[in-house]
Amino acid sequence: MPMQTRPSYDSDLIDAEWALVGPLLPLHPPWGNDPRIPKREIVNAIFYVNKHGCTWRGLPHDFPKWQTVYGYFRQWTKTGVWERINDALRGAVRVAEGKESEPTAAIIDSQSVKTTEKGGYMGMMRAKRLAVANVISW
Repeated sequence: MPMQTRPSYDSDLIDAEWALVGPLLPLHPPWGNDPRIPKREIVNAIFYVNKHGCTWRGLPHDFPKWQTVYGYFRQWTKTGVWERINDALRGAVRVAEGKESEPTAAIIDSQSVKTTEKGGYMGMMRAKRLAVANVISW
């Protein structure tokens, strides 16, 4: 099926971007075996929702049905497709910058480690409340 003729949105992938993302998508749709809707239109619709912050039901009518777009998005999220795309694109950007595709070092600051040991954000909040309560009770 050829690409639908519709106005271009600012969230649509250009040809060069599609050339990078398209091959990273699964060959078959989440259900059935016959992809009736071009994957590029599905991705463009997902990016439209992401960029414009609309609801799935708020997709313009010239995109595929919102249920179809959401179905693809959900399935690709569950099966790790978005993570694989992110990993591949991050690696390509690093190589283009003259770096190794995977980082060789990481930085963990002491505040992040302390926060985790206390149980995250809530652990820190409890500690602060107790300290304030002790000052008030003097």
